[in-house]
Order: sequence, then C-alpha cells, then structure tokens
Amino acid sequence: MQRGYQCSSQCRGLFLLAALVPGVTTQVATFQIVNSFGMFNTLWAPIALYMGTDIVSIYIFLQFVRSIPASLDEAASIDGANAFTIYRKITFPLLKPAIATVVIVKGITVYNDFYIPLLYMPSQDLGVISTSLFRFKGPFGAHWETISAGAILVILPTLIVFLCLQRYIYNGFTRGATR
Repeated sequence: MQRGYQCSSQCRGLFLLAALVPGVTTQVATFQIVNSFGMFNTLWAPIALYMGTDIVSIYIFLQFVRSIPASLDEAASIDGANAFTIYRKITFPLLKPAIATVVIVKGITVYNDFYIPLLYMPSQDLGVISTSLFRFKGPFGAHWETISAGAILVILPTLIVFLCLQRYIYNGFTRGATR
C-alpha cells in the first residue's frame, strides 16, 4: 500500500531546488504583499512570515515520513482504522522527534533573527532583542560596551536551550536521515 502523503523524488527535488533560492531575493515581492495587507510596522508581519513555510522543516518532515514503514499503516487499516486514526495514533507519535527538532531549530532561528523585525517593524517600540541591540549604534559611534554585554545576554538563553535540548536535535536529524 502506497502512503498518500509520501513525496516522490520529483517533489523532493523541487524542495531542494527551492532551498537554493535565497530568501533575500524574494523580499521585494514579500514586502509589497505585507504592505498591501496593511501589516507593515505591526507585530503581525513577522508573525505571518515566521508561520510561512520553511523548506528545511518540510524536508525534515519528509525524511521522517519516508522512514516510517508502510506496513504499520497497512496493519492499522486491516484492523479497521481510518486514515485520520492511522495518522493520529501511529504516524503522529512517530513524528515527535521531528516535531521537537523543527520547533527547537525554528524557535532559535526566530529568537536570533535580525532581518525580518528590522525590515517589517522599523518604528515599533516592541522590538526583538537583536534589533534592540542595534539601536545602541548611533550615527557617529556605538556604545560597544553595552552592545557586548547585551550580546552575551542574548547568547545565554540560546546556549542554555541548545545544551538542554541538543539530544532531541541530534536524534531528530539522525532518525530522519535513515531509511
């Protein structure tokens, strides 16, 4: 039985091709879309952009789904389970390492992002940490002592989260890489 949500090699090739396109090359069109929706200079612009598709996350999930044997689905369907039950009781629990990996990697990426908040929320008082550090740079100089202390404070939470959750990240990447 062929799984309905399994991606062909052509589909995988398209995802890899899309990963080669730098995100900066599409920023003019993305900016025009965000501006036309009236989300520019609001907190909704980065939220909508971060919720968009991430090619690396999609590829991690594709690799995980490929590693799940189809015989599990076949056995559940013989026992009378429908597609939703198979997904909820068999596939989804097996995807937990992939979900943990994507949440951790995407969370750290969003926490450390500088470009999107600076471009889409230029005059917001509610900025993120990276753009707040950028505000210590003036037109004639910078307060490097303050910026350096702030950079250490920004790095510490990311480092602690990575050290605590690194086993999930490494297990997620290696499990998805095997077939």
